[in-house]
Amino acid sequence: MEELGIIERDHWLLPYKEIINDRHRAALRKEQELTANSGGSLSDFATGHLYFGLHKSADGWILREWAPNATAIYLLTDSNGWQKSETYAFAPKEHGEWELRLPADALRHGNHYKLYMVWDGGEGERIPAWATYVTQDPDTHLFSATVWDPREPYVQKHPRAVINDEPLLIYEAHIGMATEEERVGTYREFQETVLPKVAEKGYNALQLMAIMEHPYYGSFGYHVSNFFAPSSRFGTPDELRELIDQAHALGLVVIMDIVHSHAVKNEVEGIALYDGTATQFFHAGDRGEHPQWNSKCFDYGKNEVLHFLLSNCKYWMEQFGFDGYRFDGVTSMLYFDHGLNRNFCTYKSYYDGQEDADAITYLTLANKLIHEVYPHALTIAEEVSGMPGIALPVSQGGYGFDYRLAMNIPDFWIKLIKEQPDEYWNTGAIWWESTNRRQDEKSISYAESHDQALVGDKTLIFRLIDWEMYWHMDRADDNETVSRGIALHKMIRMVTLTTINGGYLNFMGNEFGHPEWIDFPREGNDWSHKYARRQWSLEENGFLKYGQLGDFDKELISFTRSEVNFQELPLIQIWDKQEDQVLAYERGDYLFVYNFHPTKSVVDYRIPAPQGKYTTLLSTDEKRFGGYDLVDKSVEHFTLWDPELNYDGRGWLSLYIPARTAFILKKCD
Repeated sequence: MEELGIIERDHWLLPYKEIINDRHRAALRKEQELTANSGGSLSDFATGHLYFGLHKSADGWILREWAPNATAIYLLTDSNGWQKSETYAFAPKEHGEWELRLPADALRHGNHYKLYMVWDGGEGERIPAWATYVTQDPDTHLFSATVWDPREPYVQKHPRAVINDEPLLIYEAHIGMATEEERVGTYREFQETVLPKVAEKGYNALQLMAIMEHPYYGSFGYHVSNFFAPSSRFGTPDELRELIDQAHALGLVVIMDIVHSHAVKNEVEGIALYDGTATQFFHAGDRGEHPQWNSKCFDYGKNEVLHFLLSNCKYWMEQFGFDGYRFDGVTSMLYFDHGLNRNFCTYKSYYDGQEDADAITYLTLANKLIHEVYPHALTIAEEVSGMPGIALPVSQGGYGFDYRLAMNIPDFWIKLIKEQPDEYWNTGAIWWESTNRRQDEKSISYAESHDQALVGDKTLIFRLIDWEMYWHMDRADDNETVSRGIALHKMIRMVTLTTINGGYLNFMGNEFGHPEWIDFPREGNDWSHKYARRQWSLEENGFLKYGQLGDFDKELISFTRSEVNFQELPLIQIWDKQEDQVLAYERGDYLFVYNFHPTKSVVDYRIPAPQGKYTTLLSTDEKRFGGYDLVDKSVEHFTLWDPELNYDGRGWLSLYIPARTAFILKKCD
């Protein structure tokens, strides 16, 4: 076998060459097996959604399900009084499939329906596994599948947006939280009020969370019950289609947060005990139970499960226009122990036999399929272990993701803020965490995760300022704690964004320092929506410093997009002096300078730089961003030459660097 690119790029992988080759060959063998009878392509194989589930035909309705352990299946619907009738009994087919054909007048748009599943030793109501619209009764709170067959279905009008020569700049959003009112927001409201904000802020991608139907709102969308149904608590399937279409019209790529790492345990609403067995979709015993998430773990070794999940990947792209996926919980999928309580300090940790080869095959095939269906598709792995090859092409022995999340960065920032006063912040550690990644794999950097603010924890800005945010965020109020927090918030975001090698992500509202935490309605808070919403007025009323933070984020995003392929510019550290807490690095013609010291402003500070004239493009201390204008942007800086201060052929700049300030210089000639 020809040497795979992943091994050629990293000689430390040579001891594991055979394991890497075996994983690659296993994925190719499985692809051949799956596609042998489907025209030879994964796209032709991944069409389960066109066969299973409810479909309208020329002479009526066809409903098909896969339930190999069932002995009988009946359709219950409000159109027949929810009666179990032989007229609505499914007929068994081959390979555990069941089929029901009904006349055209048996069902109509808006009808609710369920399955009544019978198996040896038990029976019960089920929602079809392939249901494409599932709604909850407002009185009984019970879920049921719902017929979606409008007279005038929404037809997408705009071409997809494509990102070519700039970094992927993601605005991560939750539809329900996107309203300022204390309730669940809708697709239509998001389209009308939030989409314009995302475009105006300068982001070029929208990542939507919690789209797949989930019975418990407070799960943040990660306990999925109905994999082919968009969450009805936000609106209808066509309203989601229109939202995505309008996002494309604004030039936004739309990424879906897809959950194939586990499923909710619910039996009536979900697929946990669908045909009376726990092993139809999931592993048996302890392996089928996620110990930390209290959920079910898929058996990726079953071809039927691969058919279900791969079809799901194709479905959301073709039926709704999604441009790609952020795969949740990839680390959990990769390892038998889900990566829990492991350090991953050596390469052996990735090749010690504790990896789930079936899950690796699935992820590899999913990426091949997604890019086959849509060549411009984008896939992102939420992967914390550092598994080599996650974001390398399959042809090189990788798993085919376009990006991996740099999950170390938000963990680093929150740990630093919680455990150390900023006079002890280590600039070397800041540089290391911002740039510590596999250089041949693109990553998505982000300063803070939505997870860090869930249920009583705090956003970065709230960690920095805490209760004084309630009293001192007026622009006319000069408070020391608030000034510190705002200054560091901007510096953290600048260093995180400007050191990217692929893209950047921001969770909705964090760009303007949304305060407090995220807490979904639950019994413990009397089902309150107070902390499950975004208070856009904080940024937009013109009186508070949140608006200044939002303006800074917009300016920083605009700068990043102004340089063609900014993310590909060579990133070179040129200065790191811990006793001064000064850090500097260059990318192309740009020089980034930071002084993290809380009190020590430095005059005539010498920074190595290529020969030329420099102007100041952007400073975190500008008054319009809530600073004090201590950096004079009108001053031009010239590189000086001193044979005794020769830094790899560079001269040096003499700079005034105020405390807790960062700025960007551009070489003009």
